Amino acid sequence: MAEMLEFPVAAPPAPGEANLIAPGVLWLRMPLPFALNHINLWLLEDGPGWTIVDCGFAGAETTGLWEQLFAGYLGGRPVRRIIVTHYHPDHIGLAGWLAERWQAPLWITEKEWLHARMMTGDGAADYAQAARAFARRAGLDEEASDVFAVRHAGYRRGVPSVPPTYHRIGEGSEIDIGGRKWRVIIGEGHAPELAALYCAETGVLIAGDQILPKISPNISVPPHEPEGDPLARYLRSLGKFRDALPPDTLVLPSHNLPFRGVHTRIDQLAAHHEARCAETIAACERPHSAADLLPVMFRRQLDRHQTAFALGEALAHLHYVANQGEIECMTGPDGVARFLKKAA
Repeated sequence: MAEMLEFPVAAPPAPGEANLIAPGVLWLRMPLPFALNHINLWLLEDGPGWTIVDCGFAGAETTGLWEQLFAGYLGGRPVRRIIVTHYHPDHIGLAGWLAERWQAPLWITEKEWLHARMMTGDGAADYAQAARAFARRAGLDEEASDVFAVRHAGYRRGVPSVPPTYHRIGEGSEIDIGGRKWRVIIGEGHAPELAALYCAETGVLIAGDQILPKISPNISVPPHEPEGDPLARYLRSLGKFRDALPPDTLVLPSHNLPFRGVHTRIDQLAAHHEARCAETIAACERPHSAADLLPVMFRRQLDRHQTAFALGEALAHLHYVANQGEIECMTGPDGVARFLKKAA
């Protein structure tokens, strides 16, 4: 479906380099230690200094690339502010280091800051225990549940520290960056309170992970909210973004390439989830746990990291169609939650 979108640039910047992608916006790319092996970050001219949007996953390689960029592109002007779209490790990972390195404040929504502080606090053991129980109820066996718990308890590997103070942004906040107004549009579902940034003057949206051109953002039920319905929140957010953005908006996503065709892409993402929901309902002609649903929804071999995402995504679709009244949940004597289509 990506061929229905317009990609104005064919290739990303090389590591340690930055390309001008929009007025006052430099595009840089950092590596990630996952199958999704990169993240796009943004450096915005801000009068006598610079604003960074998103930080990268913590590690010596990423820190070194940042220093290379500072030496080559800042022109002697300091970083004045760090904006983080959401709390996931590839976005907030080096926020603590960057804030200390430049003595610059962190700008972020309240829920995202609180989640990051929670995940880097002293509750890792409690979280691992909750994640293990969550995975068992979703139908994973004991060994796979242990792997799931370890993965979910590993947040600090990519986020060694989060600044203890922050500047709150939220829906409709207007941020002056280099004399241009950037308006915050909140997205839900992928993260609790993701802050996308839209500049009407230049027609540019820094989308975070809310709208991606080639993959669907992960929409997962998290272990700390086991009855959650993130897909409902995500679909509502897609409608809000479609209403707020002109169709020719240049979208700067966190993964893959910048693109135009935001209304088309929003419609594709909504249709993708509608199709997944139809598959879920059809599969539940007989009882299915979330683990049972994985080969139905994901017709490829999943690694451990991907399985953790996929389990939460399967639950998101199960919870959504259950809340729509299409299926019902039953917990068996083995403690596993299974879903069955309601009788007509």
